[in-house]
Amino acid sequence: MARIKYYYDTETCKYERIRTKPSDIIMNAMGFMVLALAFAVGIYFLFNTYFESPRIVSLKNEVEELSFYLDGINKDVEQLNQISSSLEYNDNNIYRVIMGAEPIESSVRNAGVGGSDRYAELNSKNFDRKELVLQTKKKIDFIKRKYFIQNQSHEELREMIKSKEQMLAAIPAIQPVSNEELIRLASGYGYRFHPVYKVKKMHTGIDFSAPIGTPIYATADGKISMVEVSFKGYGKQVEIDHGFGFKTKYAHMHEFTVKVGQVVKRGELIGYVGNTGLSTAPHLHYEVVRNNQKVNPVHYFFNDLSPEEYEKVVELASLENQSLGM
Repeated sequence: MARIKYYYDTETCKYERIRTKPSDIIMNAMGFMVLALAFAVGIYFLFNTYFESPRIVSLKNEVEELSFYLDGINKDVEQLNQISSSLEYNDNNIYRVIMGAEPIESSVRNAGVGGSDRYAELNSKNFDRKELVLQTKKKIDFIKRKYFIQNQSHEELREMIKSKEQMLAAIPAIQPVSNEELIRLASGYGYRFHPVYKVKKMHTGIDFSAPIGTPIYATADGKISMVEVSFKGYGKQVEIDHGFGFKTKYAHMHEFTVKVGQVVKRGELIGYVGNTGLSTAPHLHYEVVRNNQKVNPVHYFFNDLSPEEYEKVVELASLENQSLGM
């Protein structure tokens, strides 16, 4: 039951009933709500000032944890940068030196990545650790660039190694006939007395004295470029093109086991010793050609001789005697 309120009217000297207007009720209610809201907001800010909500506490803990991991990532980036510098040093001063390649310029290795607006989006943000994040991002991009250059360098070195392997296999490096006792070298490179003309002539190879039918071996990898039969000069002969400017010639042979275009490996049988052409005794005349110039074959016997044996072969080859053929 609603309470009825009265007030004393001094003019009429009577108690009059208080009648509340609807607008007054609305205004009073609104005033109360505004006051209550203001009080609630005040309590909320006061509480947040002195007491953190579980959500705020959780977010702060998460920020601290992320900052800890960010610092750790930054240290890892520094270690990666040190490893990258070590790889660069070895690449320039060891691997490339061994392969005879020029080192990569530091200006290439340390080139920048991207344009000035690469980090525009990150720069537009505003947070406490922005500078650390930005510097870490730049370091990571820089290391990625350096590793890309290093990978390109390794690919280049792989190709060089492959080419070097092929080149090493193409260099004549063994004696063309079995000569373990070093008794078959009959005449060396240089001016020798010609067995027919009896005058000194340039002998452009080495003569190995051996019985007819003694096996002859390719001294390096290559392709048979010539197989020729003649009754004068070199007689029956084989020529091998090894690439990289190297060729070898095997003359005065008895018979062949190869044909033109055939690919052979070092140590592979190519024919047998004979006494054909302008020859005075069974032997193999062996020549080495480098860049179209006939050179002393004795310098290319390093693969199957000890240092002492090599010195003995050089000594035998240097003796001025008579050649056994052309």
